[in-house]
Amino acid sequence: MTYGRFGAVALCALIAPLGAAVAQQGDGTEVQITTNVFKPNKVAPTSERIGQIKLPDGFAVAPFAQGLGNARIVAVSEEGFIYVSRREEGDVLLLKDEDGDGRADGAPVQVAARAQAHGLAIRDGKFYLATVKEVFVADIHKDGTLGPLQMIIGDLPDAGQHPNRVMAFGPDGMLYISVGSTCNACNESNPENATMLRATPDGKSRTIFASGLRNTIGFDWNPKTGDLWGLDHGIDLLGDEVQPEELNKLEQGKQYGWPHIYGKGDIYPQSTPVGGVTKQQWRDQSMPMVLGYTAHAAPMQMVFYKGSAFPAEFAGDAFATMRGSWNRNPASGYEIVRIHFEDGQPKTIEPFLTGFLSDGGKAHFARPVGLAVAKDGSLLMADDANGVLYRIAYSGTETKAAAPAATPAGPMEAQAAEGLNVPIARDRSETQTRQGTGTSQAIAVSSSAFKSGADMPAEHSEYADGVSPPLAWHAVKDAVSFAIIMEDPDAEPVKPFVHWLAWNIPATVTSLPEGLQEQLRLVEPEGVLQGRNTSGTHGYYGPKPPVGDAAHAYHIQVLALDTMLNLPPTADRDALLARISGHVIAKGELVGRYAQTVAPPKK
Repeated sequence: MTYGRFGAVALCALIAPLGAAVAQQGDGTEVQITTNVFKPNKVAPTSERIGQIKLPDGFAVAPFAQGLGNARIVAVSEEGFIYVSRREEGDVLLLKDEDGDGRADGAPVQVAARAQAHGLAIRDGKFYLATVKEVFVADIHKDGTLGPLQMIIGDLPDAGQHPNRVMAFGPDGMLYISVGSTCNACNESNPENATMLRATPDGKSRTIFASGLRNTIGFDWNPKTGDLWGLDHGIDLLGDEVQPEELNKLEQGKQYGWPHIYGKGDIYPQSTPVGGVTKQQWRDQSMPMVLGYTAHAAPMQMVFYKGSAFPAEFAGDAFATMRGSWNRNPASGYEIVRIHFEDGQPKTIEPFLTGFLSDGGKAHFARPVGLAVAKDGSLLMADDANGVLYRIAYSGTETKAAAPAATPAGPMEAQAAEGLNVPIARDRSETQTRQGTGTSQAIAVSSSAFKSGADMPAEHSEYADGVSPPLAWHAVKDAVSFAIIMEDPDAEPVKPFVHWLAWNIPATVTSLPEGLQEQLRLVEPEGVLQGRNTSGTHGYYGPKPPVGDAAHAYHIQVLALDTMLNLPPTADRDALLARISGHVIAKGELVGRYAQTVAPPKK
């Protein structure tokens, strides 16, 4: 480790994984990486420095409010109320510009206080606030102040390296919550880390919408197409030019590479997937980035321009803040970028506002984080270093953009509707047994934990241990493998709710112990794959009916197949059913029941 100019640190790392063969360690990897630690000094946002900011012709920037402290996320209501979260102060400020002079009226007002306050969202007259593990909601009063905060979610994953939860309402009316990873690159123990979650507005139900996202703080929906786009933070310590920040089109059930794959399909050298999954297999089941941007620029809040005060050429484009990282010399980021779209597809990511780096790149006077479109069509950008809220406005003569119509909900609703309101697997045509196989066509499935039709012990529910129950069934002549599909046909609004998918269970295996690993591939029994259930996780997901519901029935269906399946573990129930069609030679089920009568301490 050697020390360079400006307090930077150059680090050479020799990565040579060691360990058990089961974990695919000791694979001969040997990569030398040179990386930097560089933190430009913070200086004051003087008029002279602000005057050096560069923007396209016709645009101007000026402070809207100053002295805001650790200003992070910005949200603007339909009435024009401006809300700014402050993570270090643990609160939310309200600002107004009722006289329309482009500057905040008077001092900001604190309207909410919660430790680690960060993500903000507004919908239907209600204000939503996210901390590390909770989401709160409050009514917005006529003057912009808030009513009492009520917790609607209290069990988001814990933090680690990326504790900054952000959220936004999609055009489908659902609440999307980004949960970053706990680390630079690792196998997370909580499947909700490094994901985009999709929750009902009351917080009572949520699923993993997309995974493999290291830290997607900036995301928004294209107002023309309704597609969801997000900017993900690249992995650190890979060098000044690696890894690029990623622009991804986020779709339900898709995996986006992290922690083992990045960019267009590059392999991260140090990590190892669990369960014997190879990195090549992980790459094959991951989505590559659509566009990349300068490594370590650190993308933050992202917003499609939906105003009518910018030139028409900006219609349909998005803007994003780049806060800047510590892991590149010269520093990148410290800017606002424009993501240019044509026909609903991103074409370029280019600087829009630059100049927050000063003194030849040795210092900075702003670190851009929050970004929102104000009621008058200007952009508002929050700086969490010096606590300035900047306003970017256009005063040129070019024809202005027309405000877009409501963002179409179709793409999100179509994804959410996949596999809904259909029979459970046993009653589907895909599971009809083949004729003339010489089997009894029925499998007796049992569990030492409960009898068929009886209540399941609490430890098998997600309200308690969430462990899979022990199962047993009899051997089936001519079977090559078994598959398991567990479904709840009583769930609302997702019917049926798929709790467990497993396949390629060898025909010689006729029982499973309690508490199987919840991962894509099992090492015991060797080679068993576990697909994506409705919660968005892999492996067993126990009963979790709403508190007070009548007992739901959980159908654990075992299917004997005449083949092994060539199907990646990212597959869902419909993909599994399509693949087993014509290969089922016997089937049976065990039905357990579960009701939750007592509310957990946190919802």
